[in-house]
Amino acid sequence: MSQRHYYGNCGAVFTEKMLLPPPLISDADGSRARPFWSVMIPTYNARADYLEETLRSVLRQDPGPEQMQIEVVDDGSIDNTASEVVRRIGAGRVAFHAKPQNTGLANTWNKCVERARGNWVHILHQDDLVLPGFYERLRNGAEISDAGAIFCRYAMANSKGHWMSICGLYRESAGLLDDWHARITVRNLIVCPAIAVRRRVYEQLGGFLPRLHYVPDWEMWQRIASQFSFWFEPSILACYRVHSNSATSRMRRDAADVREVREVIDLTTAYHSPANGRALARKARSWYAKVAVFNAREMLVEAGFRSAWRQILKQIFEALRLCQNRHVIWEICSFLTLWFRIIASRLKRRMTVES
Repeated sequence: MSQRHYYGNCGAVFTEKMLLPPPLISDADGSRARPFWSVMIPTYNARADYLEETLRSVLRQDPGPEQMQIEVVDDGSIDNTASEVVRRIGAGRVAFHAKPQNTGLANTWNKCVERARGNWVHILHQDDLVLPGFYERLRNGAEISDAGAIFCRYAMANSKGHWMSICGLYRESAGLLDDWHARITVRNLIVCPAIAVRRRVYEQLGGFLPRLHYVPDWEMWQRIASQFSFWFEPSILACYRVHSNSATSRMRRDAADVREVREVIDLTTAYHSPANGRALARKARSWYAKVAVFNAREMLVEAGFRSAWRQILKQIFEALRLCQNRHVIWEICSFLTLWFRIIASRLKRRMTVES
């Protein structure tokens, strides 16, 4: 089991499994005006229509520059789409910062936090949305609590923006959460567009881990929960878009998401006592193994085994590496039964046509 250590003068916890401590986040410049919000929008090869929707969803709730910083941070895109959309939609209200070269997701999120001047930092992806009331309702929670982070429920939308499901924590009342550290360790119930974090929390705990490409956010929420409370707003106030060109979809096709989930589970057990960490890790591995089998099932139905068999087998293999309890084995057997039924159905149709 890794031991906890502290670095710098901010008291941030890290473990031997991190290899390197989290990047330091410097204090905000106290000589400049501090708005309440910093809405930071990381972009990379953005789609103009998606980014336009994202910016408009924020600008419709804009309380003014004294209360809200809005800035797009581009991660070395190969074209000028992001800057052109900011110029056209932002009308001087939205700032734009271009990094000279691409450095990856976590590094760009850290640049967003570093450039944030507000007391609360909201990282909003280039293809996601905030819904009416997001900043007002979350500010209410921030002002009446000492929470280090505040978040809400969110809608999952397809490439056309149509809602597919409602996701996140299910709880009817707003307020501080009990035993949240254990719950977020077993399963990530938060996406970036649905959460805002106090800047001083990042200053104390450090930034996102650059070596993580799929779930640097999940590791961060666990790190925060180990030392700060979370406020929950039950309203559906954010929209997370899923489409084939997203980084999440690309990593899922190669099962890279499941491999990184296993790495994060091993890492974050050290944020708990040894016994509790082991118990929570078992639950997390079981949950995400079943998610991997579900991903394989979706690939089979949508793409077919012939065209996606490598990706499907990778998901099944990674599921078994995560967990081999009876529930996961049952899920895999159920998946194989579905696969054989699809093959049998296709063979039957072919024989009928040939006859």
